[in-house]
Amino acid sequence: MRQIYMTDESFLKQLEPADAAEMFWLTDTNRAYLREWLPWLDFTKRVEDTANFIQMTINQHNNNQGTHYGIWYRGRLAGTLGVHNLDWINKKTSIGYWLGAGFQGKGLMTDAVATYIDRLIFGSWGLQKVTIQAAIENNKSRSIPERLGFQLEGVLRRNEFLYDHFVDHAVYSLLREEWHDLKNG
Repeated sequence: MRQIYMTDESFLKQLEPADAAEMFWLTDTNRAYLREWLPWLDFTKRVEDTANFIQMTINQHNNNQGTHYGIWYRGRLAGTLGVHNLDWINKKTSIGYWLGAGFQGKGLMTDAVATYIDRLIFGSWGLQKVTIQAAIENNKSRSIPERLGFQLEGVLRRNEFLYDHFVDHAVYSLLREEWHDLKNG
């Protein structure tokens, strides 16, 4: 089990099978809230569905394709973040994340993404670029890369199907040297 400290009250912990029940509970109790921006909720109906997702993330980690972490706050799972895939040849990746409604407004996701970028993406993995995509209207999700100094690269039209409609995505990127300049400047 790998943990990464963020604050006295929060840390990242690599997802493991024992987290399935709590992660499903968090998903299920936030279903209406999360459904606005996440397309996978209709495929997560049982604890076993969450356990299968966690096993997929373990396989992803074992295949050197990134690691998914739970975001823990005051002893409770608050959300998750991880990479979609690692492009080792081009030294880049993209991040996805979500947070339960009751954990919003505490700076948790900004801290989690910054920690993940610093320790893993530009740290131990030595990548050169990270991207984040978010639906144009998803201001909470878009605020994370904006706060962290990402640059808006553009818009991908009709990039994601959300249950009954398509949404456009804003694409943000951050380069390794930009991150180091932001941290040291």
